[in-house]
Amino acid sequence: MRPGRLVLGLAGLAGFVLLLEVIPRAGLVPSRYLPPAADIAVALAGELADAGFWAALRDTLSGWVIGLLIAAGAGVVLGLLIGAVPVLRALTASTVEFLRPIPSVALIPLVVVLYGASLQSKLVLVVYAAFWQMLVQVLHGVRDVDPVADETARAYGLGRAARITHVLWPTALPYVMTGLRLAAAVALILCVTGELVIGAPGLGARIAVAQTSGAVPDLYALIVVTGLLGVAINVGARAIERYALRWHQSVRGETVG
Repeated sequence: MRPGRLVLGLAGLAGFVLLLEVIPRAGLVPSRYLPPAADIAVALAGELADAGFWAALRDTLSGWVIGLLIAAGAGVVLGLLIGAVPVLRALTASTVEFLRPIPSVALIPLVVVLYGASLQSKLVLVVYAAFWQMLVQVLHGVRDVDPVADETARAYGLGRAARITHVLWPTALPYVMTGLRLAAAVALILCVTGELVIGAPGLGARIAVAQTSGAVPDLYALIVVTGLLGVAINVGARAIERYALRWHQSVRGETVG
């Protein structure tokens, strides 16, 4: 990130925090609904000193990591397989278009019946939502393979495995990394949502407890934590994407610019 953009970003954040401090103290919004930023900071410090908070954070991150790995692995393998075989692509097109728009939250009653408030419930929601992000991107990547390059590889006698390695995979990789970045964000959203609604262990369940107990500053502090976690995941995903695509024109052009 350029220094100028960083300064502007920090200035905007400081302005938001100042606004959050002024609005409740000026009486524009009752503090029982929106506590001042100072009170949220105190509550956040209290959360950081609580061992239960770190256990909840660990539960959320473990569900996010496991679910994302399963979804990414399945999305890449099935995407390459379906995309590389025209018959499979034709057979599965309508099924993918039917299942993909179904929101993961619609599965909550089913997973509660099957698994209760457990890690498995979160994983079903996370994997289902993140899987489609990966699969669709990989399918787009496979479809974007240059047919001339593929025919040239065939003419030089490259087998299927070699064509996948040297032709298909380099073309699909930018799409794979985009899918991974999108899937990482969606996985976090569904992980926290599952904890919040189902009561599975994690930050979402802790937010629900703060809400029911009327601990409003703690509620906002935990929301801030989930927001910071989302920012960290997005920054990390972009860093991985830039590293994996450092040879690609889009990243080289961004670096030069």
